[in-house]
Amino acid sequence: EKVYGEGEVQVRAVRGVDLEVRRGEVVLIMGPSGSGKTTLLAMLGAMLRPTSGRVFVDGTDLTALPESRLPDFRARRFGFVFQDFNLLSALSALENVEFALNLAGVSGRTARERAERLLRGFGLGERLGFRPEKLSGGEKQRVAIARALANEPAVILADEPTANLDSRIGREVARLLRRAASEEGRSVVIVSHDTRLKDIADRVLWLEDGEFRAMSEMATDPVCGMAVEREGAPHYRHDGETHFFCSAQCREEFVAAPSRFLQRARRPA
Repeated sequence: EKVYGEGEVQVRAVRGVDLEVRRGEVVLIMGPSGSGKTTLLAMLGAMLRPTSGRVFVDGTDLTALPESRLPDFRARRFGFVFQDFNLLSALSALENVEFALNLAGVSGRTARERAERLLRGFGLGERLGFRPEKLSGGEKQRVAIARALANEPAVILADEPTANLDSRIGREVARLLRRAASEEGRSVVIVSHDTRLKDIADRVLWLEDGEFRAMSEMATDPVCGMAVEREGAPHYRHDGETHFFCSAQCREEFVAAPSRFLQRARRPA
Protein backbone atom coordinates (compact mmCIF):
# COMPACT_ATOMS: atom_id res chain seq x y z
CA GLU A 1 0.00 0.00 0.00
CA LYS A 2 0.96 3.59 -0.52
CA VAL A 3 -0.79 6.39 1.32
CA TYR A 4 -0.13 10.10 0.84
CA GLY A 5 -1.18 12.72 3.37
CA GLU A 6 -3.27 12.37 6.51
CA GLY A 7 -6.81 12.92 7.68
CA GLU A 8 -9.23 14.50 5.21
CA VAL A 9 -6.55 14.95 2.54
CA GLN A 10 -5.30 11.37 2.75
CA VAL A 11 -5.01 9.57 -0.59
CA ARG A 12 -4.57 5.80 -0.88
CA ALA A 13 -2.72 5.62 -4.19
CA VAL A 14 -2.15 1.86 -4.05
CA ARG A 15 -4.49 -0.33 -2.00
CA GLY A 16 -3.10 -3.71 -1.00
CA VAL A 17 -1.87 -4.84 -4.42
CA ASP A 18 -0.55 -8.41 -4.55
CA LEU A 19 1.56 -9.28 -7.58
CA GLU A 20 4.10 -11.95 -8.48
CA VAL A 21 6.11 -11.71 -11.70
CA ARG A 22 8.03 -14.71 -12.96
CA ARG A 23 11.34 -14.78 -14.82
CA GLY A 24 10.82 -14.44 -18.55
CA GLU A 25 7.34 -12.96 -18.12
CA VAL A 26 5.93 -9.71 -19.50
CA VAL A 27 3.21 -8.16 -17.35
CA LEU A 28 1.30 -5.18 -18.73
CA ILE A 29 -0.53 -2.99 -16.21
CA MET A 30 -3.16 -0.71 -17.70
CA GLY A 31 -5.58 1.75 -16.17
CA PRO A 32 -6.82 5.35 -16.31
CA SER A 33 -4.68 8.33 -15.35
CA GLY A 34 -4.41 8.63 -11.57
CA SER A 35 -5.07 4.94 -11.01
CA GLY A 36 -1.77 4.35 -9.17
CA LYS A 37 0.22 2.75 -12.03
CA THR A 38 3.29 4.97 -11.77
CA THR A 39 3.24 4.85 -7.96
CA LEU A 40 3.17 1.05 -8.08
CA LEU A 41 6.03 0.95 -10.59
CA ALA A 42 8.10 3.30 -8.42
CA MET A 43 7.62 1.01 -5.40
CA LEU A 44 8.54 -2.08 -7.43
CA GLY A 45 11.72 -0.32 -8.55
CA ALA A 46 12.79 0.79 -5.05
CA MET A 47 12.35 4.45 -5.97
CA LEU A 48 9.50 4.87 -3.49
CA ARG A 49 8.94 3.08 -0.19
CA PRO A 50 5.50 1.57 0.40
CA THR A 51 3.52 2.74 3.42
CA SER A 52 2.97 -0.92 4.27
CA GLY A 53 3.75 -4.27 2.68
CA ARG A 54 6.89 -5.77 1.15
CA VAL A 55 8.61 -5.95 -2.21
CA PHE A 56 10.93 -8.89 -2.92
CA VAL A 57 13.38 -9.13 -5.84
CA ASP A 58 15.49 -12.30 -6.09
CA GLY A 59 14.75 -13.00 -2.43
CA THR A 60 15.80 -9.56 -1.19
CA ASP A 61 13.20 -7.52 0.69
CA LEU A 62 13.62 -4.00 -0.70
CA THR A 63 11.60 -2.50 2.14
CA ALA A 64 14.17 -3.78 4.64
CA LEU A 65 17.20 -2.29 2.88
CA PRO A 66 18.60 0.95 4.30
CA GLU A 67 18.33 3.98 2.03
CA SER A 68 22.11 3.99 1.49
CA ARG A 69 21.99 0.56 -0.22
CA LEU A 70 19.09 1.24 -2.58
CA PRO A 71 21.00 3.12 -5.34
CA ASP A 72 23.47 0.26 -5.77
CA PHE A 73 20.66 -2.31 -5.74
CA ARG A 74 18.75 -0.38 -8.39
CA ALA A 75 21.85 -0.04 -10.56
CA ARG A 76 22.55 -3.77 -10.48
CA ARG A 77 19.12 -5.42 -10.40
CA PHE A 78 16.80 -3.09 -12.34
CA GLY A 79 16.61 -1.65 -15.82
CA PHE A 80 14.35 1.38 -16.25
CA VAL A 81 12.70 2.53 -19.49
CA PHE A 82 10.85 5.85 -19.42
CA GLN A 83 8.34 7.61 -21.67
CA ASP A 84 10.64 10.62 -22.12
CA PHE A 85 13.78 8.45 -22.52
CA ASN A 86 15.77 10.19 -19.70
CA LEU A 87 19.03 10.10 -21.65
CA LEU A 88 21.88 12.37 -20.54
CA SER A 89 22.05 15.12 -23.16
CA ALA A 90 25.79 15.76 -22.72
CA LEU A 91 26.68 12.13 -23.49
CA SER A 92 26.64 10.18 -26.74
CA ALA A 93 24.47 7.10 -27.24
CA LEU A 94 27.45 4.88 -26.44
CA GLU A 95 28.36 6.91 -23.34
CA ASN A 96 24.77 6.80 -22.04
CA VAL A 97 24.81 3.01 -22.04
CA GLU A 98 28.37 2.84 -20.77
CA PHE A 99 27.50 5.16 -17.88
CA ALA A 100 24.84 2.72 -16.64
CA LEU A 101 27.54 0.05 -16.49
CA ASN A 102 29.89 2.41 -14.63
CA LEU A 103 27.23 2.94 -11.95
CA ALA A 104 27.13 -0.80 -11.36
CA GLY A 105 30.91 -1.04 -11.04
CA VAL A 106 31.78 -2.10 -14.61
CA SER A 107 34.28 0.21 -16.31
CA GLY A 108 36.94 0.55 -18.96
CA ARG A 109 37.10 -1.65 -22.03
CA THR A 110 34.60 -4.17 -20.65
CA ALA A 111 31.91 -1.51 -20.25
CA ARG A 112 32.59 0.10 -23.63
CA GLU A 113 32.53 -3.21 -25.53
CA ARG A 114 29.28 -4.34 -23.91
CA ALA A 115 27.63 -0.96 -24.57
CA GLU A 116 28.72 -1.04 -28.20
CA ARG A 117 27.57 -4.64 -28.66
CA LEU A 118 24.11 -3.83 -27.31
CA LEU A 119 23.68 -0.74 -29.48
CA ARG A 120 24.86 -2.51 -32.62
CA GLY A 121 22.43 -5.33 -31.83
CA PHE A 122 19.65 -2.72 -31.82
CA GLY A 123 20.70 -1.39 -35.21
CA LEU A 124 22.44 1.70 -33.85
CA GLY A 125 25.97 0.99 -35.01
CA GLU A 126 26.01 4.21 -37.07
CA ARG A 127 24.73 6.29 -34.15
CA LEU A 128 27.21 5.41 -31.40
CA GLY A 129 28.75 8.88 -31.23
CA PHE A 130 25.47 10.80 -31.63
CA ARG A 131 24.09 12.80 -28.72
CA PRO A 132 20.34 12.45 -27.94
CA GLU A 133 19.45 15.67 -29.75
CA LYS A 134 20.64 14.09 -33.01
CA LEU A 135 18.56 10.91 -32.56
CA SER A 136 14.96 10.23 -33.55
CA GLY A 137 12.41 9.25 -30.91
CA GLY A 138 12.67 5.58 -31.85
CA GLU A 139 16.46 5.70 -31.73
CA LYS A 140 16.38 7.35 -28.31
CA GLN A 141 14.11 4.64 -26.96
CA ARG A 142 16.33 1.90 -28.36
CA VAL A 143 19.30 3.53 -26.60
CA ALA A 144 17.20 3.63 -23.42
CA ILE A 145 16.39 -0.08 -23.70
CA ALA A 146 20.06 -0.90 -24.35
CA ARG A 147 20.91 1.09 -21.22
CA ALA A 148 18.25 -0.81 -19.25
CA LEU A 149 19.73 -4.13 -20.36
CA ALA A 150 23.37 -3.16 -19.87
CA ASN A 151 23.77 -4.59 -16.39
CA GLU A 152 21.83 -7.77 -17.17
CA PRO A 153 19.11 -6.85 -14.63
CA ALA A 154 16.66 -9.29 -13.14
CA VAL A 155 13.77 -6.85 -13.70
CA ILE A 156 12.95 -4.30 -16.39
CA LEU A 157 10.40 -1.64 -15.46
CA ALA A 158 8.92 0.40 -18.31
CA ASP A 159 6.72 3.48 -17.86
CA GLU A 160 4.76 4.27 -21.06
CA PRO A 161 7.67 3.13 -23.27
CA THR A 162 5.79 3.59 -26.57
CA ALA A 163 3.74 6.72 -25.79
CA ASN A 164 5.82 9.16 -27.86
CA LEU A 165 6.41 6.80 -30.79
CA ASP A 166 4.55 6.10 -34.02
CA SER A 167 2.98 2.70 -34.67
CA ARG A 168 5.91 1.12 -36.49
CA ILE A 169 8.55 2.23 -33.99
CA GLY A 170 6.22 1.42 -31.10
CA ARG A 171 5.92 -2.16 -32.33
CA GLU A 172 9.71 -2.41 -32.63
CA VAL A 173 10.18 -1.20 -29.04
CA ALA A 174 7.54 -3.68 -27.87
CA ARG A 175 9.39 -6.48 -29.69
CA LEU A 176 12.66 -5.58 -27.97
CA LEU A 177 10.99 -5.75 -24.55
CA ARG A 178 9.43 -9.10 -25.42
CA ARG A 179 12.84 -10.40 -26.52
CA ALA A 180 14.40 -9.31 -23.24
CA ALA A 181 11.93 -11.54 -21.43
CA SER A 182 11.79 -14.53 -23.75
CA GLU A 183 15.45 -14.81 -24.76
CA GLU A 184 17.20 -13.38 -21.71
CA GLY A 185 14.85 -14.41 -18.89
CA ARG A 186 14.18 -10.90 -17.59
CA SER A 187 10.99 -10.09 -15.72
CA VAL A 188 9.36 -7.18 -17.56
CA VAL A 189 6.68 -4.97 -16.01
CA ILE A 190 5.12 -2.29 -18.22
CA VAL A 191 2.59 0.36 -17.24
CA SER A 192 0.88 1.93 -20.23
CA HIS A 193 -2.30 3.11 -21.92
CA ASP A 194 -1.09 1.64 -25.23
CA THR A 195 -3.31 -1.31 -26.17
CA ARG A 196 -0.73 -2.42 -28.81
CA LEU A 197 1.40 -3.75 -25.95
CA LYS A 198 -1.21 -6.41 -25.20
CA ASP A 199 0.24 -8.40 -28.11
CA ILE A 200 3.56 -9.00 -26.31
CA ALA A 201 2.22 -9.45 -22.76
CA ASP A 202 1.82 -12.75 -20.97
CA ARG A 203 -0.65 -11.08 -18.61
CA VAL A 204 -2.65 -7.86 -18.78
CA LEU A 205 -3.83 -6.39 -15.48
CA TRP A 206 -6.21 -3.48 -14.98
CA LEU A 207 -5.42 -1.08 -12.11
CA GLU A 208 -8.06 1.40 -11.02
CA ASP A 209 -8.27 3.40 -7.78
CA GLY A 210 -5.14 1.61 -6.62
CA GLU A 211 -6.61 -1.89 -6.94
CA PHE A 212 -6.45 -4.64 -9.56
CA ARG A 213 -9.70 -5.48 -11.30
CA ALA A 214 -10.47 -8.25 -13.74
CA MET A 215 -10.12 -7.27 -17.39
CA SER A 216 -13.24 -9.35 -18.07
CA GLU A 217 -15.24 -6.69 -16.24
CA MET A 218 -13.96 -4.02 -18.62
CA ALA A 219 -15.23 -2.95 -22.03
CA THR A 220 -13.11 -1.56 -24.86
CA ASP A 221 -13.86 1.93 -26.12
CA PRO A 222 -14.38 1.41 -29.89
CA VAL A 223 -13.07 4.91 -30.64
CA CYS A 224 -9.77 5.16 -28.75
CA GLY A 225 -9.25 1.50 -27.79
CA MET A 226 -8.94 2.14 -24.04
CA ALA A 227 -10.30 -0.35 -21.52
CA VAL A 228 -13.29 1.13 -19.70
CA GLU A 229 -15.16 0.11 -16.57
CA ARG A 230 -18.76 -0.44 -17.64
CA GLU A 231 -20.45 0.91 -14.53
CA GLY A 232 -21.00 4.65 -14.80
CA ALA A 233 -19.25 4.98 -18.19
CA PRO A 234 -20.81 6.93 -21.09
CA HIS A 235 -22.53 4.41 -23.35
CA TYR A 236 -24.58 4.12 -26.53
CA ARG A 237 -26.74 1.31 -27.90
CA HIS A 238 -26.34 0.58 -31.59
CA ASP A 239 -27.84 -2.35 -33.55
CA GLY A 240 -28.80 -4.12 -30.34
CA GLU A 241 -25.34 -3.84 -28.77
CA THR A 242 -24.28 -1.46 -25.99
CA HIS A 243 -20.90 0.23 -26.45
CA PHE A 244 -19.01 1.89 -23.60
CA PHE A 245 -16.69 4.89 -23.81
CA CYS A 246 -13.93 6.50 -21.75
CA SER A 247 -15.44 9.97 -22.27
CA ALA A 248 -18.42 11.82 -23.69
CA GLN A 249 -16.19 13.00 -26.54
CA CYS A 250 -15.48 9.44 -27.69
CA ARG A 251 -19.20 8.66 -27.48
CA GLU A 252 -20.04 11.67 -29.65
CA GLU A 253 -17.49 10.60 -32.26
CA PHE A 254 -18.99 7.11 -32.32
CA VAL A 255 -22.60 8.33 -32.54
CA ALA A 256 -21.68 10.49 -35.55
CA ALA A 257 -20.30 7.54 -37.53
CA PRO A 258 -20.73 4.12 -35.83
CA SER A 259 -19.84 2.08 -38.91
CA ARG A 260 -16.44 3.76 -39.18
CA PHE A 261 -15.33 2.50 -35.77
CA LEU A 262 -17.06 -0.88 -35.92
CA GLN A 263 -15.42 -1.72 -39.26
CA ARG A 264 -12.02 -0.83 -37.81
CA ALA A 265 -12.64 -3.04 -34.77
CA ARG A 266 -13.56 -6.03 -36.99
CA ARG A 267 -10.55 -5.61 -39.29
CA PRO A 268 -8.03 -8.47 -38.78
CA ALA A 269 -4.68 -7.53 -37.26
